[in-house]
Amino acid sequence: MVYTSFPLINRSGLLQKMINEFHSDDGKGCILQLHDIPGGSKSFELVAKFCYDVKIELNALNVVSLRCAAEHLCMTEDYGEGNLIVQTENFLNEVLNNWNDAIKVLQMCDNVFPHAEDLQIVARCIKSLAKKACADPTLFGWPMLGYYNTKSLEGTVLWNGISASGKSQSPTADWWYKDASFLKFSIYKRLILAMQAEGMKPEIVAGSLMHYARKYLPGLIRHLGISGSSTSESEQRILLEEIVELLPMEKGASSTKFLLGMLRTAMILQASPACREILEKKVGAQLDAAALEDLLIPNMGYSVETLYDVDCVQRILDQFMLVNQATVEASPEIVDEGQLLSSSAELTPITMVAKLVDGYLAEVASDVNLKLPKFQTIAAVIPDYARHSDDGIYRAIDIYLKAHPWLTDSEREQLCRLMNCQKLSLEACMHAAQNERLPLRVIVQVLFFEQLRLRTTVASWFFISDNIDNSRDPHIQLPKNNDGFIHSEIMQETEQASSSMDEVRLRVCELEKECSSLRQEVEKLGKAKSVWNFFSKKFGFGVRSQQHCDAKQVSMDDSHFMKSC
Repeated sequence: MVYTSFPLINRSGLLQKMINEFHSDDGKGCILQLHDIPGGSKSFELVAKFCYDVKIELNALNVVSLRCAAEHLCMTEDYGEGNLIVQTENFLNEVLNNWNDAIKVLQMCDNVFPHAEDLQIVARCIKSLAKKACADPTLFGWPMLGYYNTKSLEGTVLWNGISASGKSQSPTADWWYKDASFLKFSIYKRLILAMQAEGMKPEIVAGSLMHYARKYLPGLIRHLGISGSSTSESEQRILLEEIVELLPMEKGASSTKFLLGMLRTAMILQASPACREILEKKVGAQLDAAALEDLLIPNMGYSVETLYDVDCVQRILDQFMLVNQATVEASPEIVDEGQLLSSSAELTPITMVAKLVDGYLAEVASDVNLKLPKFQTIAAVIPDYARHSDDGIYRAIDIYLKAHPWLTDSEREQLCRLMNCQKLSLEACMHAAQNERLPLRVIVQVLFFEQLRLRTTVASWFFISDNIDNSRDPHIQLPKNNDGFIHSEIMQETEQASSSMDEVRLRVCELEKECSSLRQEVEKLGKAKSVWNFFSKKFGFGVRSQQHCDAKQVSMDDSHFMKSC
């Protein structure tokens, strides 16, 4: 049946069917109710205008609802050539070639989602956007993001609205991040999965996920906290867990700072143990890139004692050692002092983590509730060779001793075994020699190794001095330049050697004074000579008298200094 006077009915298969099936017993006119039309009254109004040949403007904001409404009303070619389904379908194919329009279409799908999903509009938009994001944007003519265009004009001189720069800037890999972040997460997740299927690099995918997370998880910013968002904690927790599952598996794809921020937020939001475990393993795999401030994760439980979550850091550290087990086992142990002192300070992952752990222990050591076994366990995870210098662990131990004055002598001894006195710098040795919190045995050991190191230095300088004296012998020919003069480098070395020798002599005298004072303290404690003899035999050095050292400091002649040493 053709309804010539009703163009709307003529173009809609649904309306014709409803009229044909309508039966009225009382003879009244036919009344049709369309409550479930996609897009509501606004879409139906546009459909009616189209049927009555009133010009309508199709755009990225209304084409989805019109396409769904046309499908619902069954406006196929069977009910008129060039019907609304064909018109909207052709327009969709055009707008999907443009990035900005495709994003708008995808956002509009949320209003009529079930219908748009059934018509594959969502899938088509996602596929189109994924291909464009993975392709090189400089090779095609589709418009870039509005924020990118604005960003590219920053710092550019404009004349009458025209850029005066000679060449346009190329878009970076993150040019699509901002647009994608406006999508509902369920759609955004499908877009990310499609991009991964298209072969997008893991670091670019991770960059988009980090951008999305920072926008909707205010807990990632320390001073905001989780209360800075309009969404509830439960919604934030679900979103965080979903984002963690999408993070690429490749090491280094996500920044360590971001992962630690996600871990801290996960604990605040009480995310699932599986989610926290994933984050801990990811952080552990790249712990060498972490910053100390990001490792200071506060304890969120009600029954905890320590201020910071040291158990979490220990698990992360164990994961790092597990991932780098092959490297750790292949690293040689330093057994010779000469090898120790001359070892290069090459920055490797294990050495960087050692420095990081020492700094972390120094931060948490002041917590009076931090138990000694926990402190020892974390410090002992780092192998001895990984620390080129033990100044960091010494500082942490000193802070712990100061915050825990009730430790017994045995506990202080155990704690100090974590550091190697041979690897302390001169400044650290000077501090340790006067540190009353350290056990007496450790102070003696520090003094011994410092004196041994200085004696080695003195011997090397005397070797240089002998060479310099020989160089002054008129019978020995020195190398000369083209002008017949001695190289200036030799003269500079002579001056430096003389100055350094004087400094070393003074330091040796100070050390022997400290040894003499230490002996008097030991005797006052009732240790008698047997204890001092024990230290002397164990470490192989005797004690000079205070008077002899003073006389030596005044004379300062080379032969007398060598004999006294």
